[in-house]
Amino acid sequence: MPLNGVSAAMRERVSQQLKEIERRYGVKVLYACESGSRGWGFASPDSDYDVRFLYVHPLEWYLRVEPPRDVIELPIDDELDVSGWEWRKALGLLKGANPTLIEWLDSPVVYQQDEETITALKAMVPMWFSPLRARWHYYSMAQKNFRGYLQGDEVRLKKYFYVLRPLLAVRWVEAGKGVPPMRFAELLAGSELDAPLRAEIDELLERKQRAGEAEYGPRRP
Repeated sequence: MPLNGVSAAMRERVSQQLKEIERRYGVKVLYACESGSRGWGFASPDSDYDVRFLYVHPLEWYLRVEPPRDVIELPIDDELDVSGWEWRKALGLLKGANPTLIEWLDSPVVYQQDEETITALKAMVPMWFSPLRARWHYYSMAQKNFRGYLQGDEVRLKKYFYVLRPLLAVRWVEAGKGVPPMRFAELLAGSELDAPLRAEIDELLERKQRAGEAEYGPRRP
Protein backbone atom coordinates (compact mmCIF):
# COMPACT_ATOMS: atom_id res chain seq x y z
CA MET A 1 0.00 0.00 0.00
CA PRO A 2 1.45 3.43 -0.91
CA LEU A 3 2.77 5.45 2.02
CA ASN A 4 1.67 9.10 1.69
CA GLY A 5 0.86 8.43 -1.95
CA VAL A 6 4.29 7.02 -2.85
CA SER A 7 4.56 3.32 -3.67
CA ALA A 8 7.26 1.08 -2.25
CA ALA A 9 8.64 0.63 -5.77
CA MET A 10 9.00 4.38 -6.28
CA ARG A 11 10.57 4.81 -2.85
CA GLU A 12 13.14 2.19 -3.81
CA ARG A 13 13.77 3.94 -7.12
CA VAL A 14 14.34 7.25 -5.34
CA SER A 15 16.61 5.54 -2.80
CA GLN A 16 18.74 4.10 -5.58
CA GLN A 17 18.89 7.50 -7.29
CA LEU A 18 20.13 9.11 -4.07
CA LYS A 19 22.79 6.43 -3.63
CA GLU A 20 23.96 7.09 -7.18
CA ILE A 21 24.18 10.81 -6.41
CA GLU A 22 26.31 10.08 -3.35
CA ARG A 23 28.60 7.86 -5.40
CA ARG A 24 28.89 10.16 -8.41
CA TYR A 25 29.39 13.44 -6.56
CA GLY A 26 31.18 12.15 -3.45
CA VAL A 27 28.60 13.62 -1.06
CA LYS A 28 26.39 12.41 1.75
CA VAL A 29 22.64 13.02 1.50
CA LEU A 30 21.38 14.18 4.88
CA TYR A 31 17.74 14.66 3.94
CA ALA A 32 15.49 13.92 0.96
CA CYS A 33 11.79 14.68 0.58
CA GLU A 34 8.93 15.45 -1.81
CA SER A 35 8.44 19.14 -2.55
CA GLY A 36 5.70 19.27 -5.20
CA SER A 37 2.06 18.27 -5.42
CA ARG A 38 2.70 14.96 -3.66
CA GLY A 39 4.13 16.86 -0.71
CA TRP A 40 1.36 19.44 -0.80
CA GLY A 41 -1.29 16.72 -0.87
CA PHE A 42 -3.08 17.35 -4.18
CA ALA A 43 -1.29 15.05 -6.60
CA SER A 44 -3.00 13.66 -9.68
CA PRO A 45 -2.57 9.98 -10.60
CA ASP A 46 0.09 10.95 -13.16
CA SER A 47 1.89 13.64 -11.13
CA ASP A 48 5.65 13.43 -11.26
CA TYR A 49 7.92 13.15 -8.23
CA ASP A 50 9.72 16.32 -7.14
CA VAL A 51 12.57 15.02 -4.99
CA ARG A 52 14.59 17.62 -3.10
CA PHE A 53 17.58 16.88 -0.91
CA LEU A 54 20.26 18.42 1.31
CA TYR A 55 23.80 17.10 1.16
CA VAL A 56 27.24 17.60 2.65
CA HIS A 57 30.70 17.27 1.08
CA PRO A 58 33.89 15.92 2.71
CA LEU A 59 35.93 18.49 4.68
CA GLU A 60 38.35 19.16 1.80
CA TRP A 61 35.56 20.68 -0.29
CA TYR A 62 35.04 23.41 2.31
CA LEU A 63 38.73 24.39 2.35
CA ARG A 64 38.82 25.53 -1.27
CA VAL A 65 39.65 29.16 -1.98
CA GLU A 66 37.01 29.53 -4.69
CA PRO A 67 33.53 28.41 -3.59
CA PRO A 68 32.45 25.51 -5.84
CA ARG A 69 28.92 24.96 -7.14
CA ASP A 70 26.53 24.36 -4.24
CA VAL A 71 23.62 22.79 -6.13
CA ILE A 72 23.13 19.36 -7.69
CA GLU A 73 20.50 19.13 -10.43
CA LEU A 74 19.76 15.99 -12.41
CA PRO A 75 18.13 15.97 -15.85
CA ILE A 76 14.36 15.59 -15.52
CA ASP A 77 13.06 12.25 -16.78
CA ASP A 78 9.50 11.05 -17.34
CA GLU A 79 8.69 10.83 -13.62
CA LEU A 80 11.56 12.13 -11.49
CA ASP A 81 12.65 15.73 -10.96
CA VAL A 82 15.63 15.58 -8.58
CA SER A 83 17.74 18.42 -7.22
CA GLY A 84 19.49 19.35 -4.00
CA TRP A 85 21.25 22.07 -2.03
CA GLU A 86 24.60 21.84 -0.30
CA TRP A 87 24.43 21.95 3.49
CA ARG A 88 26.16 25.31 4.04
CA LYS A 89 23.91 26.87 1.42
CA ALA A 90 20.88 25.42 3.21
CA LEU A 91 21.99 26.87 6.55
CA GLY A 92 22.39 30.30 4.97
CA LEU A 93 18.93 30.05 3.43
CA LEU A 94 17.43 29.02 6.75
CA LYS A 95 19.08 31.99 8.45
CA GLY A 96 17.44 34.13 5.77
CA ALA A 97 14.05 32.53 6.56
CA ASN A 98 13.77 30.96 3.11
CA PRO A 99 10.17 29.64 2.89
CA THR A 100 11.01 26.96 0.32
CA LEU A 101 13.58 25.29 2.57
CA ILE A 102 11.21 25.54 5.53
CA GLU A 103 8.56 23.75 3.44
CA TRP A 104 10.98 20.95 2.57
CA LEU A 105 11.60 20.34 6.27
CA ASP A 106 7.84 19.98 6.84
CA SER A 107 7.25 17.57 3.95
CA PRO A 108 5.05 14.56 4.83
CA VAL A 109 7.02 12.45 2.33
CA VAL A 110 10.57 11.88 3.56
CA TYR A 111 12.71 9.43 1.60
CA GLN A 112 15.70 9.44 3.91
CA GLN A 113 17.25 11.55 6.65
CA ASP A 114 20.01 11.76 9.19
CA GLU A 115 17.55 11.99 12.05
CA GLU A 116 19.76 13.68 14.64
CA THR A 117 21.02 16.31 12.21
CA ILE A 118 17.63 17.10 10.71
CA THR A 119 15.94 17.24 14.11
CA ALA A 120 18.48 19.88 15.13
CA LEU A 121 17.91 21.78 11.88
CA LYS A 122 14.13 21.74 12.32
CA ALA A 123 14.53 23.07 15.85
CA MET A 124 16.09 26.22 14.35
CA VAL A 125 13.11 26.96 12.10
CA PRO A 126 11.06 28.93 14.70
CA MET A 127 14.16 30.95 15.54
CA TRP A 128 14.67 32.17 11.96
CA PHE A 129 11.09 32.18 10.64
CA SER A 130 10.04 35.63 9.42
CA PRO A 131 6.29 36.29 9.09
CA LEU A 132 7.03 39.31 6.90
CA ARG A 133 9.24 37.36 4.50
CA ALA A 134 6.83 34.41 4.41
CA ARG A 135 3.84 36.63 3.70
CA TRP A 136 5.64 38.39 0.85
CA HIS A 137 6.88 35.10 -0.60
CA TYR A 138 3.45 33.47 -0.68
CA TYR A 139 1.60 36.59 -1.79
CA SER A 140 4.02 37.10 -4.68
CA MET A 141 3.71 33.44 -5.65
CA ALA A 142 -0.10 33.61 -5.68
CA GLN A 143 -0.08 36.83 -7.71
CA LYS A 144 2.41 35.48 -10.25
CA ASN A 145 0.54 32.20 -10.69
CA PHE A 146 -2.84 33.92 -10.98
CA ARG A 147 -1.57 36.21 -13.72
CA GLY A 148 0.30 33.45 -15.48
CA TYR A 149 -2.18 30.58 -15.34
CA LEU A 150 -5.75 31.67 -14.59
CA GLN A 151 -6.52 34.28 -17.25
CA GLY A 152 -7.88 32.18 -20.13
CA ASP A 153 -11.38 30.82 -20.68
CA GLU A 154 -9.98 27.31 -20.13
CA VAL A 155 -7.41 26.69 -17.39
CA ARG A 156 -5.57 23.67 -16.03
CA LEU A 157 -7.18 22.40 -12.83
CA LYS A 158 -3.85 22.07 -11.03
CA LYS A 159 -3.14 25.78 -11.44
CA TYR A 160 -5.99 26.75 -9.12
CA PHE A 161 -4.03 25.14 -6.32
CA TYR A 162 -0.89 26.99 -7.32
CA VAL A 163 -2.85 30.10 -6.33
CA LEU A 164 -5.00 28.75 -3.50
CA ARG A 165 -2.18 27.18 -1.50
CA PRO A 166 -0.04 30.34 -1.23
CA LEU A 167 -3.13 32.45 -0.50
CA LEU A 168 -4.07 30.14 2.36
CA ALA A 169 -0.47 30.37 3.59
CA VAL A 170 -0.78 34.17 3.61
CA ARG A 171 -3.96 33.91 5.69
CA TRP A 172 -2.19 31.52 8.05
CA VAL A 173 0.68 33.95 8.61
CA GLU A 174 -1.61 36.96 8.95
CA ALA A 175 -3.59 35.09 11.62
CA GLY A 176 -0.40 34.84 13.69
CA LYS A 177 -0.23 31.05 13.51
CA GLY A 178 3.49 30.88 12.76
CA VAL A 179 5.04 28.68 10.10
CA PRO A 180 2.46 27.62 7.49
CA PRO A 181 2.19 23.83 7.12
CA MET A 182 3.21 22.33 3.80
CA ARG A 183 0.12 20.18 3.36
CA PHE A 184 -2.80 21.87 1.64
CA ALA A 185 -5.34 20.03 3.82
CA GLU A 186 -3.85 21.51 6.99
CA LEU A 187 -3.84 25.01 5.54
CA LEU A 188 -7.44 24.57 4.45
CA ALA A 189 -8.56 23.20 7.81
CA GLY A 190 -7.04 26.17 9.63
CA SER A 191 -8.41 28.89 7.37
CA GLU A 192 -12.04 29.14 8.59
CA LEU A 193 -13.47 29.81 5.13
CA ASP A 194 -17.13 30.44 4.38
CA ALA A 195 -19.02 27.18 3.82
CA PRO A 196 -19.83 27.79 0.10
CA LEU A 197 -16.20 28.63 -0.72
CA ARG A 198 -14.94 25.66 1.27
CA ALA A 199 -17.35 23.34 -0.55
CA GLU A 200 -16.18 24.64 -3.93
CA ILE A 201 -12.53 24.12 -3.01
CA ASP A 202 -13.27 20.60 -1.76
CA GLU A 203 -15.04 19.77 -5.02
CA LEU A 204 -12.16 21.20 -7.05
CA LEU A 205 -9.65 19.22 -4.99
CA GLU A 206 -11.54 15.99 -5.57
CA ARG A 207 -11.57 16.64 -9.32
CA LYS A 208 -7.87 17.48 -9.32
CA GLN A 209 -6.94 14.24 -7.55
CA ARG A 210 -8.93 12.19 -10.09
CA ALA A 211 -7.80 14.09 -13.19
CA GLY A 212 -4.59 14.00 -15.15
CA GLU A 213 -1.96 16.69 -14.73
CA ALA A 214 -2.86 18.29 -18.06
CA GLU A 215 -6.66 18.37 -17.65
CA TYR A 216 -8.35 21.68 -18.42
CA GLY A 217 -11.72 23.07 -17.42
CA PRO A 218 -13.73 26.31 -17.75
CA ARG A 219 -12.24 29.10 -15.66
CA ARG A 220 -14.17 29.68 -12.46
CA PRO A 221 -15.01 33.24 -11.42
